[in-house]
Amino acid sequence: MMFFSSSAGRFTWRSACLLAGLAPSFAAQAALTLATAEHLALQADPAVLAGQARAQALDEQAVADGQLPDPKLFLSLRNVPLDNFSMRSEGMSQAVAGIRQSFPRGRSLFYKQKRTQWLSSAEEAQVQNTRKTIQRDVREAFLELYYQEKADAIVLQTRGLFEQLVEITRAHYASGRVSQQDVLLAQLEVSRLDDKSTQINKLGDVQRAVLSRWIGEAAWQPLSAGLPRLPAVPSQTKLRASLPTHPMIRAASARVEATQQEVNMAREQYKPGFDVGLDYNKRFGEFDNGRDRPDMATAMITMDIPLFPDKRQDKQLAASQQMAGAALQTRETVLRQLQRTLAAEYAQWDRLGQQAELYRSQLLREATANAEAAVNAYQSGINEFNTLMRARITELEVRLQDLRIRVDREKTRARLLYLLPQSADIPRLESGEKP
Repeated sequence: MMFFSSSAGRFTWRSACLLAGLAPSFAAQAALTLATAEHLALQADPAVLAGQARAQALDEQAVADGQLPDPKLFLSLRNVPLDNFSMRSEGMSQAVAGIRQSFPRGRSLFYKQKRTQWLSSAEEAQVQNTRKTIQRDVREAFLELYYQEKADAIVLQTRGLFEQLVEITRAHYASGRVSQQDVLLAQLEVSRLDDKSTQINKLGDVQRAVLSRWIGEAAWQPLSAGLPRLPAVPSQTKLRASLPTHPMIRAASARVEATQQEVNMAREQYKPGFDVGLDYNKRFGEFDNGRDRPDMATAMITMDIPLFPDKRQDKQLAASQQMAGAALQTRETVLRQLQRTLAAEYAQWDRLGQQAELYRSQLLREATANAEAAVNAYQSGINEFNTLMRARITELEVRLQDLRIRVDREKTRARLLYLLPQSADIPRLESGEKP
């Protein structure tokens, strides 16, 4: 046991040298926490800002959609003689000024405004879903990066043990206690751990690049210590009951209402529309007795007559009803997808919890005890070197798998929290914490 305890000092020295080389780049950087990452991702994401702009645009458009068309003013000269173009030579010559106002069919303006309002509500719900999606994705990326960082630390710690083991086997080989193959095998394991560390660092860099999509250069800061803790997950029954109020379902429901307004608009097309006009006619010239000709006024109403609706109104109504039915089916599809996601993720959540308990209560302790027994047996000359190597490698694999299970369970928790109906608020930072 003593030669493994002395390796701690050796590993500490190596780690200190490594950290000393990294100190200039990380010294001025604060540790990146999950709350900071969420805050940076949610406060100014382009997808969120674009969705908010679309929702605001639809709000403004809804006001415009409820207004009557602008009235039309027109001016004209009527009955102008072409021989002399004199307005006074003929008694029928007139200067006319008029105004027209159109009134669309039935309550089509009202339904058009309601449709745009529902589309705005759908966009607002979609913005909330976008925020929740970003929060979920940031959490998963952060947790995966945490795994790579901690896994590399475990591998480096194990490497320190194997480095010392190489020196011990060399000393034993010099004294004739072990064969040269034991020395080569120990060195081989050190090289394999170097390769494993390189692979882990590569995956860690990939995760930092993924995280930088939302938080920029902050993704390259060192991570805070400790596995991030997410809020508690409600029961599966409560989650399933809340799915109809999820932002994705609210957005789909708003689109259903928007298509229903289109059906109402199509029904209004069976009703006539009206144009109302008022003209003022200025007359020129005089009667034979010298009296001025009187001015005139004209009032008129024109009306649409939908006499043949089979090729127009009937088709418009049928098309709008089909679109409304499609929107209903789309909402049902989205709901079923969320229900399937909930069932799958909750089952994984339960199984990972069982695995985590098994590793915490048995496997970690048993793997450590097995490695220590192998060390004692090797020092006593009972076991061969291969047995000791297998025991240490098994301990490393168990520690990595334990870390993998705990991180995967937190990632599953993040996906389950996404299914909650509440919108994703920007996390509050701890006192003294900077974004």
